[in-house]
Amino acid sequence: MREDDFLVSKTDLKGRITYGNRIFIEYSGYSEAELLGRQHNIVRHPDMPRGVFQFLWHTLESKQECFAYVKNRSKDGGFYWVFANVTPSYGADGRVDGYFSVRRKPRASAVTAVSALYRQMLQEEQRVGTKAACAASLALLNTTLAQHGVSYESFILSV
Repeated sequence: MREDDFLVSKTDLKGRITYGNRIFIEYSGYSEAELLGRQHNIVRHPDMPRGVFQFLWHTLESKQECFAYVKNRSKDGGFYWVFANVTPSYGADGRVDGYFSVRRKPRASAVTAVSALYRQMLQEEQRVGTKAACAASLALLNTTLAQHGVSYESFILSV
């Protein structure tokens, strides 16, 4: 990614893309027509542990913003890392009506740190199988954070 790039997307409550800015469309490799209405996981890279997304959704359902480093896959099979800030968006009635995500270029040191953790989480998911994957990788994440005496947000914002 370029230093000044901001990838922006919006989704509905089910995670279907309702908006993508020009830079998001560029990096994804899909056309706007191919993205709109599709699940945001269209850009999910298989190297990403499912537990990270379960954590993200749980945080959003609690009406809190979430920061995360994410490895995305483009249409051509390539990948790109982002530092994401995902927040609930609210309608005129004050209820959550979707989600708004702004992503920018991550620091290389952060990608190195989270890549190692994500590899461990993914290995744990594969070890226990699909049914228990999310719970197992989240347990590993929580154990790792506890061993370092930091919260998830402190870890993500410090690497």
